[in-house]
Amino acid sequence: MFKNTSITRYIFLLCILFALPFHSFAIPVSFNILDYGAKGDGTTLNTKSIQSAIDACAKGGGGIVYIPAGKYLSGTLFLKSYITLYLDAGAVLVGSKNLDDYPVMVSNVRSYTDYYTDKSLLFGEGLEHIAIIGQGIMDGNGASFKGPYKVRPFIIRFINCKNILVRDVTMINSPMWVQHYLACEDVNIDGITVNSRVNDNNDGIDIDGCNNVRISNCEIRSGDDAIVLKSTLDRPCNNVTITNCILSSICNAFKLGTETNGGFQNISLSNCTIYDTPLAGIALELVDGGTLNRVSISNVTMNNIGAAIFIRLGNRARPFNEKMAKPGIGKLSDVIISNVQATNVGNTGCSITGLPGYPVRNITLENIRLTFHGGGTQELVKREIPEVPEEYPEYGMFGKLPAYGFYCRHAENLTFNDVELDFIEPDVRPAIVCDDIISLELYKIKARLIGNEPLIQCKDVKNMFVQSCIAPQGIETFLHISGTKSEHITLMGNDLSGAKNAIKNDSNIEVYLDSNRLK
Repeated sequence: MFKNTSITRYIFLLCILFALPFHSFAIPVSFNILDYGAKGDGTTLNTKSIQSAIDACAKGGGGIVYIPAGKYLSGTLFLKSYITLYLDAGAVLVGSKNLDDYPVMVSNVRSYTDYYTDKSLLFGEGLEHIAIIGQGIMDGNGASFKGPYKVRPFIIRFINCKNILVRDVTMINSPMWVQHYLACEDVNIDGITVNSRVNDNNDGIDIDGCNNVRISNCEIRSGDDAIVLKSTLDRPCNNVTITNCILSSICNAFKLGTETNGGFQNISLSNCTIYDTPLAGIALELVDGGTLNRVSISNVTMNNIGAAIFIRLGNRARPFNEKMAKPGIGKLSDVIISNVQATNVGNTGCSITGLPGYPVRNITLENIRLTFHGGGTQELVKREIPEVPEEYPEYGMFGKLPAYGFYCRHAENLTFNDVELDFIEPDVRPAIVCDDIISLELYKIKARLIGNEPLIQCKDVKNMFVQSCIAPQGIETFLHISGTKSEHITLMGNDLSGAKNAIKNDSNIEVYLDSNRLK
């Protein structure tokens, strides 16, 4: 008879979920760590006992290593292929406070994370069909480690592994990143909880140069980026879907970057809630070369965040290996962000920026509702924004922006459709400022404005089309056009009767007006 009744119940629930007969499951062999001398007293170091259970399980062809209720202190554990680590309800796997219990692991896969870490509580490289499941807890004892990166172990580090399942477990108090998946394939992270704000660099989930990744139904409360996709080597993050998650971070909630050598392709984030995040809710960054394209973000709500959206193509140009030449400027394109609502957004503003001669391309924002703190002054309107191509990308890198809503520079094929912008405290900045844009489309823009600045300010904008927008009642100017490169501006079907001046045209170009209500 299968003696671990908790696992039996788990399998029984899977049978109910998938409408399968219980006998259709082959009951796996279970290796209880207590049978190998482990003690759940919170003080005994159980590294050898737990590793013995893992090794025995692997020698037997795989199965379940069972961790029952109790508090088990351990150093680094080496997972093996075809093994499921099952943490039962009440089980706590606690990382040792002694750094000597974490041997240095130099992986066969080289990436920039070589500079970040060589230690972890749970480690696996070149494995397949591995799982960490159950209602138990993994506690990294993170407050016990002080100092630079390499004296602070990760909780989980999997490298070049295939078919990974992490389900239902809770991870807390990591000394460094909570979990790192490098160059892995077919990763499924479902229903986990992360609560880690006890040390620096407490990223919740790091997906790094991985292929075919699903993250769903997770709750992340992290001291650094909550869910972050990286590419610290020459492999892209490819085919990644994230859905139904609750995110809160002391830094960014969802981020692509900062390391981007391999780039990001086919990325989807949907149906997520973000709260209490002082940096960006959504941050898409490409600064170490690579290509970022085909990114879709939809159905996201946010509250109390620094910026709702931050998109940046920069040129830090850091190679993932010090022996390599610096990468060239990357390509950032084909991003759709839709159905986003955010309240209590900070007063810096959102930004979408490329570099001179290297625009971000094909960016669409659709059905967006943002309410900012406000408070922007007249001095901010006239600020010259530096390019700072090599600076670390962060939503506040330019300082407070000339627009309270969106500041856009060096872009091509940029579309705003059905966007509403508002503020709490009075703010005299324009709602949208655009500089050096080729092909700008504005549809159904509704925004509040006080003072004498234009609602929309455009400099050196070519091929601009504005339709179905409404000018707020009593504003001075709806659209201000400037710059020697501005041309082919069309306004059609807008209600501009609320503005004293529909257009202020410092470029002295012909503006095509058709079917607009002006008075």
